[in-house]
Amino acid sequence: MNGACRRAAGWLLVGLSSLSAQVPSAAAVADLAALLQPIRAAHAMPALGAAVLRDGQLVALGVDGLRRVGHTEVVTVDDRWHLGSCTKAMSAVLLARLCERGLLGFDTTVADGLPTLAAAMHADAKGITLAQLLQHRAGLPPNPGEPLWSELFRFDGTDTEARLEVARQLLAVAPAAVPGAKFDYSNSGYMLAGAIAEQRAGAPWHELMQREVFAPLGITSAGFGMPGTADATTQPWGHTGGGQAAGKRTAMVAHFADNPPPLGPAGTVHMTLGDWAKFAALHLGVLPADGAPLLRPETLRALHTAPPAADYALGWVTGARSWAKGPVLHHSGSNTMWFCVAWLDPAAKFAVLVTCNHGDGAAACDAVAAACIERFATAPK
Repeated sequence: MNGACRRAAGWLLVGLSSLSAQVPSAAAVADLAALLQPIRAAHAMPALGAAVLRDGQLVALGVDGLRRVGHTEVVTVDDRWHLGSCTKAMSAVLLARLCERGLLGFDTTVADGLPTLAAAMHADAKGITLAQLLQHRAGLPPNPGEPLWSELFRFDGTDTEARLEVARQLLAVAPAAVPGAKFDYSNSGYMLAGAIAEQRAGAPWHELMQREVFAPLGITSAGFGMPGTADATTQPWGHTGGGQAAGKRTAMVAHFADNPPPLGPAGTVHMTLGDWAKFAALHLGVLPADGAPLLRPETLRALHTAPPAADYALGWVTGARSWAKGPVLHHSGSNTMWFCVAWLDPAAKFAVLVTCNHGDGAAACDAVAAACIERFATAPK
């Protein structure tokens, strides 16, 4: 299952005590391989990758390790990484684009967004809004329950039809909490948000993502599900195991697998680190190469703003850190075989992105993020 947004390690919660400014010029991109190698070895991970943006520009990029245990192929900076729940911020941008176009609004209800299902919806579910779906405040379960979850792996129909079936079943019963009243992390909510986008825009979610988000940002490596193919090691594979269980060390196992495709809006995107950096730059307020803003400034602010007394906005966790000039955005992602984390300081146009092809890569990714922030972040004035 797509991992819930895990809280980062303690150093990120309390901030860093000291910062250095050993940063290359914007024209040079530092190679992070030497930084990654000892951290990867210490945490016994198959591979790690990282990218750093400063002043909105890519200033550091690197990878280290193997695409797949038991094989010799090493990772490259052009490899594609599974981003898990960091997909959610991307789906939120798609929905924001449709809102700006007037096809829907963040206050659009599920009854209005999914009109063919409205008559069968529970009265308490009809008023769930798009914003509540994206903020995990809709009262929906983390994932569709059995037997529907198993059915999604072999669904007899399109992904669009599968998401409508998820919506039909989940909205036929009362939400577990009053919509808007409580945070409950929910991949299901993002599946329903994707279904609303499909109904209003008249195209499958994956096509909308390519057309409305990735292409305008110059992202060319994006895909959905596992990168590469099952019969070769042309891209990194996900991994599990290799740790201690019941006092015995387990073997690390490579997997070519993912969550079911209909989960897409909640967490199945993959892409290169360089392309992920282009997406992060959007949230730092950097314009694409053609100079045309993808979203209005006020729409970006809406995506970055959590409800009162809450810390989850629209696809991002919000907070404050001592190393940042302003409020930070962060999120992690995992399908239990990969892990990644993003930390953004929009006020400084600074970001750190870290990836790992192992489901237990949280500690390693946190260590990389800490090292990158220590080396590249600008101390607050």
